[in-house]
Amino acid sequence: MPRKPTRKGLIKKLDTVFSHFIRMRNANGNGYVECVTCSKQDHWKNMDCGHFMSRKHLSTRWHEDNCQVQCKACNVFRYGEQYKYSVWLGQEKAEELHALSRQTLKLYDYDLLDLINIYTEKVVVLKNSLN
Repeated sequence: MPRKPTRKGLIKKLDTVFSHFIRMRNANGNGYVECVTCSKQDHWKNMDCGHFMSRKHLSTRWHEDNCQVQCKACNVFRYGEQYKYSVWLGQEKAEELHALSRQTLKLYDYDLLDLINIYTEKVVVLKNSLN
């Protein structure tokens, strides 16, 4: 009998599939994307899913507007370049995401499973369009 996935395992799986979705959604036919903060171009597999508001905020962790493609230098070594990221988003959207990140969101395991299924389907569609 298969073991029930742990909450930690569900979050890790959702993080992975959501990251693939974010990095693939704006890819050109060859799989190349552009960093929102420095405009570096590279294949989506070599880029990161950057978060405007930190991943510690569950209410925005998997919010599509809060997450964009960033190169590893901007996302990791330059701590997400939050100011440049906010300029890219625009003041209204940045303030909206900031306010949303302060809201409490309770996600149950079935919510995480639903999100995993939704983003897995989206990734399959995107992969088919890149091939």
